[in-house]
Amino acid sequence: MQRLFLALLSGGLFGTGLLFSGMTDTTKVQGWLDVFGDWDPTLAFVMGGAIVPMFIAWRLTTGRRPLVGGSFPAPPRPEMDHRLITGSVLFGIGWGLAGLCPGPAIASLSYNGTGGLIFLGAMILGMAVAPFVGRQLDWLATKG
Repeated sequence: MQRLFLALLSGGLFGTGLLFSGMTDTTKVQGWLDVFGDWDPTLAFVMGGAIVPMFIAWRLTTGRRPLVGGSFPAPPRPEMDHRLITGSVLFGIGWGLAGLCPGPAIASLSYNGTGGLIFLGAMILGMAVAPFVGRQLDWLATKG
């Protein structure tokens, strides 16, 4: 129960941060991506506010155990493969077209109307299809 409460608290804090930083506003995100137009650099500060503490947290968790739960996940593998590149490209295309990624999409459900629901449905469908596409990419990589 303690773990669920902490997860709810963390998710609520994350969503509140997205809301206050403006990252649930699709025009702000698309403004970040418009480097040759009316560029909006605020997303860089939000990213820095996430990357810097996470970098420190990865360093501090080495050899430690979390207060609730089993163990910390292993750091991601540093190599780039076809799955990482394909996933990054598809994520970037969706992010650029819609101005949303998973966290802000869920946070914006309360006010984004039908468009938000359609995006959420497409996102869930993409997550469901991803393992199949991944297996196909793996198969193609072994044949090429």
